[in-house]
Amino acid sequence: MHTRYAAANALPLAAILALAGCSGGSGSMPGMDHGSAPMTTSTTAASASEADILFVTMMIPHHEQAVEMSDTLLAKTGVDERVTGLAEQITAAQQPEIDTMKGWLSDWGVSMSDGMSGMDHGGMMSESDMQALESADARDAARLYLEQMIEHHQGAVDMAQDEIADGTDSEAVALARSIVESQTAEISMMKELLTEL
Repeated sequence: MHTRYAAANALPLAAILALAGCSGGSGSMPGMDHGSAPMTTSTTAASASEADILFVTMMIPHHEQAVEMSDTLLAKTGVDERVTGLAEQITAAQQPEIDTMKGWLSDWGVSMSDGMSGMDHGGMMSESDMQALESADARDAARLYLEQMIEHHQGAVDMAQDEIADGTDSEAVALARSIVESQTAEISMMKELLTEL
């Protein structure tokens, strides 16, 4: 796990780990292809490590912002259909993942504030970034959405790679692998779209 995360979370996570334990995960999860059914929330508290808790509490708000960005774009008229299709695809994939991860936190007995306070959420948009997307006309919004979402996805991939390297819960690691695969493919798609707008 990156040291920038560890320092900010040592105290709250130490308390969590005293309750949650650090043993290996159980169960398995199929790949999170776009449009697949939501995962179950059978993860137990005993399977959650510090890395798992950090990953989930970071990824939930990260996914929520991606959905918000997509909703902002989809509320506009006249946006290139390829970009709106991508925005719909991102929302369809990430909202079920948000629901799943919230279920894991509930199962683990962990609150959002236990894991994410003071952390650097890679690729998150600022308030001014979000306002720029909100106020942009259809053509500019399409370009801005793609540029912002590429950065946003790259941050998610980085966080997911940390979970793959350091996580112990099998379902959380499987979700991280799915995020790396799907969002890397979407980054390539978005870069190509930017050259065509």
